[in-house]
Amino acid sequence: MSRLSDRRHRHDAYYRRAKRDDYPARSIYKLEELDRRFRLLRPAQRVLDLGCRPGSWLLYAAERVGLEGFVVGLDREAVEPPLPANAAVVVGDVRSVEPELLRQALPEQQRGGFNVVLSDMAPDTTGIAFTDQVRSVELFVRALELALCLGCPASSFVGKIFMGDGFEEAMRQVRDRYDRVKTARPDATRKSSSEMYIVALGRKT
Repeated sequence: MSRLSDRRHRHDAYYRRAKRDDYPARSIYKLEELDRRFRLLRPAQRVLDLGCRPGSWLLYAAERVGLEGFVVGLDREAVEPPLPANAAVVVGDVRSVEPELLRQALPEQQRGGFNVVLSDMAPDTTGIAFTDQVRSVELFVRALELALCLGCPASSFVGKIFMGDGFEEAMRQVRDRYDRVKTARPDATRKSSSEMYIVALGRKT
């Protein structure tokens, strides 16, 4: 039996805390830590959340930006929790979605670039490490493309990527386009996971 198929490991303290705090998933505490460490989210910002299901990052970001801000999520399926007034979800595949469709999901008076682009996307894993790594890098690079296309000057980008082949090249691409780039592995990350977050601040013009 794998660790994640064992309820004792899946239903850990972060899982129970998310249930208690009324969030759909434990991943909320990864974004909460990243936000606290890097001061990502502020009132009145426009935020794009790629791979937004099941909705924890979307809900947290909407709380942080307030009613003067707005959060657009993208996922292949609709988000089940009721959305707050300052959030919308586009149903589509990140690999083929037209960037302008995401911009158009913002309220008309807020259709500038996004201040923050978030990606907690992970591939549908196969159990084959090389395949999963390649797919993770592909998703990360696509998220970066959308961040560069839709982010406003000085915007921030956070993307999840699996450690392994392709990681250093992904870091190089991010460093070429942002002023400050850091890596982070939040406390809520499962010990068995190879995931890492690349946090990029200050998109270059």
